[in-house]
Amino acid sequence: MGLFFGERVEGLQIAADAYVRLLQMTVLPYVTASIIAGLGALHPAQARALGFRVGAVLVLLWAVALVAVFLFPLMFPPHVSASFFSTTLLQPPETFDFLGLYVPTNPFYSLANNIVPAVVVFSVVVGIALMAIPGKGQVLAVLNVFSAAVARAANFVVRLTPYGVFAIAAVAAGTLDFESLKRLEVYLVTYLAITTLFSLWVLPGLIAALTPVPLRRVLGGMRDALVMAFMTSSLFAVVPLIIEQSKQLLQEYLPAAADDDEHVPEIIVPASYNFPHTGKVLTLSFILFAAWYADTRIPASDYPRLAAMGMLAMFGSVNAAVPFLLDLLRIPADTFQLFLAMGVVASHFGTLVAAMHTVAVALLGACAAAGAVRIDGRRLLRFAAITVVLVAATIGGVRALFALTLPPTYDKDKVLAGMQLLRRQASARVFKNGEAVPPLPEAEGSVLDRIRARGVLRVGYLDDSLPYAFVNLHGDLVGFDVEMAYELAADLDVSLEFVHASRAMFDAGLDPALWDVVMSGTAVTADHAMRVLFSAPYLDETLGFIVPDADRAAFSSWEQIRAMRGLRVGVPSAPYFVRKVQAELPNVEIVPIARADDIFTPHDPPIAAFVVTAERGSAYTLMHPEFSVAVPEPGPVKVPLAYVIAGRDQALATVLNTWVELKRKDGTIETLFSHWILGKDATRRQPRWSIARDVLHWMR
Repeated sequence: MGLFFGERVEGLQIAADAYVRLLQMTVLPYVTASIIAGLGALHPAQARALGFRVGAVLVLLWAVALVAVFLFPLMFPPHVSASFFSTTLLQPPETFDFLGLYVPTNPFYSLANNIVPAVVVFSVVVGIALMAIPGKGQVLAVLNVFSAAVARAANFVVRLTPYGVFAIAAVAAGTLDFESLKRLEVYLVTYLAITTLFSLWVLPGLIAALTPVPLRRVLGGMRDALVMAFMTSSLFAVVPLIIEQSKQLLQEYLPAAADDDEHVPEIIVPASYNFPHTGKVLTLSFILFAAWYADTRIPASDYPRLAAMGMLAMFGSVNAAVPFLLDLLRIPADTFQLFLAMGVVASHFGTLVAAMHTVAVALLGACAAAGAVRIDGRRLLRFAAITVVLVAATIGGVRALFALTLPPTYDKDKVLAGMQLLRRQASARVFKNGEAVPPLPEAEGSVLDRIRARGVLRVGYLDDSLPYAFVNLHGDLVGFDVEMAYELAADLDVSLEFVHASRAMFDAGLDPALWDVVMSGTAVTADHAMRVLFSAPYLDETLGFIVPDADRAAFSSWEQIRAMRGLRVGVPSAPYFVRKVQAELPNVEIVPIARADDIFTPHDPPIAAFVVTAERGSAYTLMHPEFSVAVPEPGPVKVPLAYVIAGRDQALATVLNTWVELKRKDGTIETLFSHWILGKDATRRQPRWSIARDVLHWMR
């Protein structure tokens, strides 16, 4: 449907959103009731006897799965990325509120605000407390009835799955560009590769290395359960089969075990059912993929936090945990719908891993309870060696596959260079650098009077002022301030000329014989204000650094930068910026930079970072994606932008100040900021390819 009708299926987005909301509606109530009832049903002695040993088995399986999760990014293909300026650069990183996430002062608040870890902690504490309470049967009966009611409501939503997934997949196939679809292929291939490796070697191999049950018998004895789990995507449906087949393997390979030991799977499998299985833990890999997909960086230093929050969140439903983690790590929330769309395929492999995890818990837990776990260094070393070889082969094979089928491409530089004026404007004459510029005719009165008399507004521009003034691929002068100049000329009812200017005007003043005003993203500083007259500021930029991609985190705080030794920093050759940087970083070596383009030329000795504003620095990193913008914390330093007025003419300054305020009120500045700085509609949107339009020609 999506490929056939293309963007015409966007109307199904309402159905897709409704399905997602219904899917999440019953999750937290069910999690709360099932965890309390599941733990509360255990006897304290039974829980203590099995808790430590089976708990150790679960922790081991979780640790192995988390290692695999953090290996996932190694399989992603090289992805050269850069982006337009984003206001998230100015937001301080969210602090990890351990108490707020894990210790609920008000469980109802946690339920209402989808704070999954706090809900799980509350449920676990109440469930443990319920174990030793006499007469708990009545409470458990109520909880079980409530869980059954919520499960029945959830089953109603599950019956809507074909329609919900249809809507999600149709919208994705009809609206995503093909570059995005190729990125989705990256996750499916990597997820299928890792889950297959876990299902057929890592988990059964671990069982064989620690118990008397050999690998061949683990896979052979559980074949029916694994096939059924894969085909049905339902772990619950195969739990009884796993329990029975586990008992048969224990009878075969633990003949000396007591009858109670053989029946341990009947206890530990249901008891551990509400705990995260390996399939759930591997789902955390989607968070890393979503960050890669959305060009959002998650540094390795955040992996422990992701592991801690993710594991506790996975005690509940994946459909509640994934949106929670996406929001917490500030990854676009709409990627969750991609997770649901890919679940059509991924769920089969995830359930296969979950079934093998349940087998591992049953066999390892029973052997641990019977004291039959074998710690054989040679067997463990062989298992570890084979695992390392298979993991390396999987990572290398997947990367080689992507290298052949998905070669890295980068086109953001072409996107910026291809941008055109957002609004249709009358033509203007442009004098480029080196062209002879006729002087303006002399006239009486102010600069404003002369503009009116000749009917021409002459605007100066700087040629190193991305994204405020630059020449695009078509040879046209474009940019934020170029478009503002067209607006000013139209409002003054005069024609327009652009004349190249230089930063020497800040020393000699702006010659009214050549320019009326310079509109080119010029920063207001005290030393410049002594020589030229500025209009009222129309934008505020934020001081930051352009650094190599690998150094972005190191320049995220002033404290870290001050701790660096022998640091050389490029600074615009303006006294204000030199003094400002020297005051903040007294131990660095300041290297004056005359032009922004000089940032990307080799320097000897090397320069570690360059002071720029984050807004224009982001535009330059689009042209040089090996660099990134870093805005140090705490407290962003603002730099106002204004227009330079020739001859320090007060009449023109008064008009410009009023005009700037009008453009702010009527939304012009906001619209142009979204386009030229944030990159909104940076490319002319073309209709998505579809069979109906491009093959059958049924639609225009």
